[in-house]
Amino acid sequence: MTTPRRALAGLATLGVLALVTPLAAQAPGITVDQPWARAAIQGGTGGAFLTIRNAGTQPDRLVGAATPLARSVEIHETVREGDVMRMRPVPGIPVPAGGSAELRPGGPHVMLVGLSEALRPGSRFPLTLTFERAGSVEVQVAVQAAGASAPAAGHRH
Repeated sequence: MTTPRRALAGLATLGVLALVTPLAAQAPGITVDQPWARAAIQGGTGGAFLTIRNAGTQPDRLVGAATPLARSVEIHETVREGDVMRMRPVPGIPVPAGGSAELRPGGPHVMLVGLSEALRPGSRFPLTLTFERAGSVEVQVAVQAAGASAPAAGHRH
C-alpha cells in the first residue's frame, strides 16, 4: 500500500472510531430542562436555575459552570441558619442515576458573579455546565423578570 493510501485508510479508521466512541462532551444520559435566570444589573450578581435529568445508569454530579458574561461562576446552596437564609458555595450537586436535581430560587443554584453586562428580560446567554462523568453541556439560559419565581413554560434543552 502506498503512503497516501495508508494515510487515507488511517483516516477512514479514525472516522469509524469517532462514530463508535462517544465524546465526553456529549453528556450521555444528561438533559437540562428550562434553564432560566432572573434579570440582573451589569456588575452585579445573578442566579441561574434549571433541572438536570440523568437517564443513565450511573450517578453524576454537577461540578462547575461557566459563562462569558460573569467574572466567576459558583455552584451554591441556600441554607437556613437560625432565622437567616444564607447562600454558600458547594463543590457539586449530585444527580442520581435515573433521577434529577432541581436548581431553583431558595435552593441549589448557579451563582453568576461580576456580570459584564445586564441580564435583560427576554434575552438569552450561554452557560456551560460541567459534570463529573458526562463532561460539558452548553445551554442557552432565558432571562426572566427580576422577581420571577419560575421559568417561562416550554423552555427545554
